[in-house]
Amino acid sequence: MAAEQKKGRRARLDDIAARCGVSISTVSRALAGEKGVRPEIRKLVLETASAVSYALPASVAGKKVMLVASGAAMIDYVRNQFTLHVLEGLNARAAALGIEVAMRPVTDKKDEARVVAEVRDDPSFGGMLILTVDEEDMLAAAASLGKPVVLVNSDDPYMRLSSVTPCNRSAAFIAAERLIQAGHQRILFMLRPGRRTIERRLEGWRDALRHHGLTAEADLVLEVDDWLPELGAEAITRLVGDKGLSFTAVLTAGDSLASGAVRGLQAMGYAVPQDVSVMGIDDLPQSAFLNPPLSTVHIPMRELGATALDLLRDMMLGLATPRRRVELSCHLVERSSVAAVSPVREGR
Repeated sequence: MAAEQKKGRRARLDDIAARCGVSISTVSRALAGEKGVRPEIRKLVLETASAVSYALPASVAGKKVMLVASGAAMIDYVRNQFTLHVLEGLNARAAALGIEVAMRPVTDKKDEARVVAEVRDDPSFGGMLILTVDEEDMLAAAASLGKPVVLVNSDDPYMRLSSVTPCNRSAAFIAAERLIQAGHQRILFMLRPGRRTIERRLEGWRDALRHHGLTAEADLVLEVDDWLPELGAEAITRLVGDKGLSFTAVLTAGDSLASGAVRGLQAMGYAVPQDVSVMGIDDLPQSAFLNPPLSTVHIPMRELGATALDLLRDMMLGLATPRRRVELSCHLVERSSVAAVSPVREGR
């Protein structure tokens, strides 16, 4: 019976949008009392909702949301600032919605249990966002919270929780295909393993190679212990010192490693991109100022935060069922670190 009611409620939301000639998201924002909806549209939506006996949701304005950030997210905040841009987008959206965001870092299971209990027991919290967390214990606890939860820059393999991520697999596919189109066949992929989001970038690299009839050989995957540029430089230097330059291009799972790869190659006397092309993924602002400026794939970092809060708001209003996995599209950013493969280099 409950499922039928939810289905009917969704149908009525669609019906309001059709009758008003606007999108479902516009209807959702108008019903929630958000800014950015023209008064005449809001009036039309409310009148139509009343005409079809739609149960108007309460506004989320004044509600609090808990943002739980992992230790990895906070380290990144200081180091590479991917998290910084996600939080900028989230906080700007929270201000527009009139939602207060309370942030709690978690570093161990005690922290996780404490923040889950705080959200569960405090009625002023309408839901929770969890940033850059993959640990099963935390995901399981969040799934049993009894309040809306959205994962940001991570996802739940069991789909107990909704999530918002970039489309990591297609981002890496786009990057690798750009290199392949430039004539590169031996493309090294550098990553710090461990997170599902990064594993999907590795899968995208493999997808592109196989799509073009190339072999994703194991010796073309270079793992590092952390995202620090100096570790990327050390890994490239060690690899080339041991095995020679067995690749013509490097694709990294993050811009910080790409900057390290450029540094390491240049220190060994190789020119980028004349000898080796380098491509990153993220499009961190500092990447435009590298020498040479880094070609990369833009990850919509600010939009990750804003979209996650929008999804959580809809869940708090009862407008977003069932659970969903939202992936945001990414696009290529051409700069100066990629060139067509040299026939001399390819023939070595």
